[in-house]
Amino acid sequence: MSAHKPQHSPHAHHETFFARMARWATDWSGTTLAFFLAVLLIVVWALTRPLFDTFDTWQLVINTLTTIITFLMVFLIQRAQNKDSRAVHLKLNELVAAVEGASNRLINAENLTEDELKVLHAHYGKLLELARSAGHITDCHSVEEAVTRHKHKHRKQPNPQGGQTVTA
Repeated sequence: MSAHKPQHSPHAHHETFFARMARWATDWSGTTLAFFLAVLLIVVWALTRPLFDTFDTWQLVINTLTTIITFLMVFLIQRAQNKDSRAVHLKLNELVAAVEGASNRLINAENLTEDELKVLHAHYGKLLELARSAGHITDCHSVEEAVTRHKHKHRKQPNPQGGQTVTA
């Protein structure tokens, strides 16, 4: 089993019982132990064939079990996907808000209508056309520009606690 323990918010105690249970099940279902137990379930099921009078009953047992597990897992997967998606959107919103010159109209773009997204897509398509007409598309964002930005980010900066300088 993995030694990695997921980090949870210090406010996790404010979650409802079902939210805590869903979070636990989501975290646990992706572990090596969960996979091992799923394989073990199949092996045990296969070995129990002689205990059932008919083949249909034997198959019904595994079909029922897997249907129930699959039904519940769909909701857990969707819950995890929704949470991850919200977290990514928040991080992107922070980047858009923090970058000078970035268009604030992209903050919470996931909440725009399909038509609004099409308008923005067309807008950025026009910017791409302008970049292409000016020469090569990589002229605007080249490797050289990335190296310059990297050097700028890692220049020596004064230590906030005083004393020696630190690298950013």
